[in-house]
Amino acid sequence: MDALDLARWQFGITTVYHFVLVPLTIGLTPLVALMQTLWMTTGKQHWLKLTKFFGKLLIINFALGVATGIVQEFQFGMNWSEYSRMVGDVFGAPLAIEALAAFFLESVFLGLWIFGWNRLPKGLHLAAIWCAAIGVNLSAYWILVANSFMQHPVGAEFNPATGRAELVDFGALITNPTAVTAFAHVISAAFLTAGTFIAGISVWWMVRSVRAGEINRATALWRPGVMFGLAVIVVSGLAVSGSGHAQAQLMFQQQPTKMSAAEALCETTAGVPFSVLTIGRLGSNSCDDVTPILEIPGLTSFLATNTFDAELPGLLDLQELYTARYADQFGTDIDYIPNMMVTYWSFRLMIGFAAFSAALALAGLWYLRGKQVTDKKWLAVLGLVAIPAPFLANSFGWIFTEMGRQPWVVAPNPANPVDMVYMLTEHGVSTVVGSGAVLTSMILFTLLYGVLGVIWYRLMVRYTREGVDARTNEVPPAATGAEVPMSFVY
Repeated sequence: MDALDLARWQFGITTVYHFVLVPLTIGLTPLVALMQTLWMTTGKQHWLKLTKFFGKLLIINFALGVATGIVQEFQFGMNWSEYSRMVGDVFGAPLAIEALAAFFLESVFLGLWIFGWNRLPKGLHLAAIWCAAIGVNLSAYWILVANSFMQHPVGAEFNPATGRAELVDFGALITNPTAVTAFAHVISAAFLTAGTFIAGISVWWMVRSVRAGEINRATALWRPGVMFGLAVIVVSGLAVSGSGHAQAQLMFQQQPTKMSAAEALCETTAGVPFSVLTIGRLGSNSCDDVTPILEIPGLTSFLATNTFDAELPGLLDLQELYTARYADQFGTDIDYIPNMMVTYWSFRLMIGFAAFSAALALAGLWYLRGKQVTDKKWLAVLGLVAIPAPFLANSFGWIFTEMGRQPWVVAPNPANPVDMVYMLTEHGVSTVVGSGAVLTSMILFTLLYGVLGVIWYRLMVRYTREGVDARTNEVPPAATGAEVPMSFVY
């Protein structure tokens, strides 16, 4: 494997690994803040217990997310130095703002919240977790601004004297419709992840409590947690569907090859169906190997245009279009069709794994209706099985987004396809970092991330099993004059 293939593998591994943790942090932080708000406004102690319980799991996830995220930015200046040279003036701006403003905001206020129990006034302590929640979501937006420039470059011009893209309109960059739509989809998916996380753990504890004869505990503590999580699943699930539909429409306009590859649509067709199952020779990117088996009529056309009979471009015609457009610059040997197997299946796995959250919501709302609790063991198992599903859905969504953009590392803007603010992935890799260095660092980081993954899993399982009362934070209030130690105990 050459340096390009290894650099792509390394960035894919580190990005997917990091993003396994990110949705939970994005969604769980405001939900923990909402639980604490409910405690403050109602005075009900079960909300305080749930706040501390899920807050502890949030802290573990946040810490591991930071540890795995630092590596990503270093790769831009190392493995992808030619990419950074080309678009660094544009791409670096939102990333710098994310680090200096959003990340520090969330980190500082999360630290105040962690160590501020019984030290800060209740109102200020509540404000700290809300500030952290705002910071987490601001951080997500700035990163999506940077990524959306790669998907749909705006606000920049190419300077032929320097061979670089230069930022000329910061407002256009941060209001990129691709970024706005992606933010809505990513945030709603993060809330779906966090809601499933809360509901899955709570329903497991509820069933366990009922089967142990602790009916009052199941009713007073865990049932509210389950219902809270299920409500988040329902609302965020609707938001995921709506924002995903809007994002699909933008993709058909901005990157038609990505969405056509997601459907394995080879020929330009009107009334394009959505194939539930398509088979072909594994690894082949030839349209001759693709055979649809089960289809929903007109659905892909509807996803793209809101009409069931719209005509959508096929991959073969798009290949001819891009080849003619960029023949003078890149020649006629570039394959502009993304990997169909990866885009097709990642798109469907993204949708399929999200269905586990829907199944948990339907089952939970049915069996808990009328203020009931249940001892159905299979429901507890469903809760545990559903927890990892939205994590996987998020990961496959990003695999689809990034692999579907190929062969571009910065896709051309179809509104101005010859403005030169675009770049093939093969031209973005460093010309001086050899394959040996990339391979060595990839192996080391993969092993390190594997160790961190085991630590994360063991900590999450350990503190989930301990429950809400295994450790308490009986710290005397500062008003009594007693010394109040700094404490990480929840």
